[in-house]
Amino acid sequence: MRILVTGGAGFIGSNFVHYIYRERPDWHITVIDKLTYAGNEANLNGLDSSRYAFIKGDICDQETIDAAVSDCDAVIHFAAESHNDNSLHSPWPFVNTNIIGTYQILEAVRKHSKRLHHISTDEVYGDLELDDPNKFTDQTPYNPSSPYSSTKAGSDMLVRAWVRSFCVQATISNCSNNYGPFQHVEKFIPRQVTEILEGRKPKLYGTGENVRDWIHTEDHSSGVLAILEKGKIGETYLIGANGEENNKTVIEMILEIMGKDKNGYDHVNDRPGHDLRYAIDASKLRDELAWKPKYTDFRSGLEATIEWYKENEEWWKPQKNETEEKYKQIGR
Repeated sequence: MRILVTGGAGFIGSNFVHYIYRERPDWHITVIDKLTYAGNEANLNGLDSSRYAFIKGDICDQETIDAAVSDCDAVIHFAAESHNDNSLHSPWPFVNTNIIGTYQILEAVRKHSKRLHHISTDEVYGDLELDDPNKFTDQTPYNPSSPYSSTKAGSDMLVRAWVRSFCVQATISNCSNNYGPFQHVEKFIPRQVTEILEGRKPKLYGTGENVRDWIHTEDHSSGVLAILEKGKIGETYLIGANGEENNKTVIEMILEIMGKDKNGYDHVNDRPGHDLRYAIDASKLRDELAWKPKYTDFRSGLEATIEWYKENEEWWKPQKNETEEKYKQIGR
């Protein structure tokens, strides 16, 4: 198998590349990444050039994507603008990458008759009440609330349309909030960890009641591989590990693990339109494709993640000052 991984130098994409490199040693992996602020080629260090190639390129560029897709068997489409705060400040990059970029990929896989797996998010479904007994399924109506989630919802709809109208061989997965190595320090967990490592108090949006369904990025990778190899064309699968925790609990857990007072954090302004709760029902993936997560204990996965940031200061330090300056300007 020769696969093309878009956005493969980003957080989730690079973890998927390393997972496939380890689990499928006879596969060849090509990564295409624009290397914006959230992409880092160093995330892919240690891969043998006989099994791996890198293309610095923009998925919105038709010629680049056409050439890359023509030389593979399957495309795993991770590339996306994905940070809600950034989408509220500047929506256009999200429209361009998430909508136009996905269109270019769809046209390339249609032209060359290639298999596509499209990576999406649970945020396309909107949010749930804290006491709602239900979880998101592939039948939940879309109700996005931000430029990020709305453009991801739009990209999902494009994939479904190309499957129905043009018989493109595609599947979709919607995953809950990932955590693990190589995540940019603008994101919730690494931001809090690195604030503590630099001697400052971590930051909690509002009251911290917002609930996220956390999944270790390695479990996300194994779920994507199961769908790629065994998923039914045209189907959508949700990937989650029953890891619901509210932000207040997570920040207090981080402080405790790092030997600090669990109340040693600052409250900052809440995000506009901040979704209240996400929760994934992954029973379809578990029952139909026999998938199961490895990291079922969130605390142990969090401990391993914290250790990674402790041991890889040279990786996250260059991102930190600029990130915190951006947050300072918006009061968060």
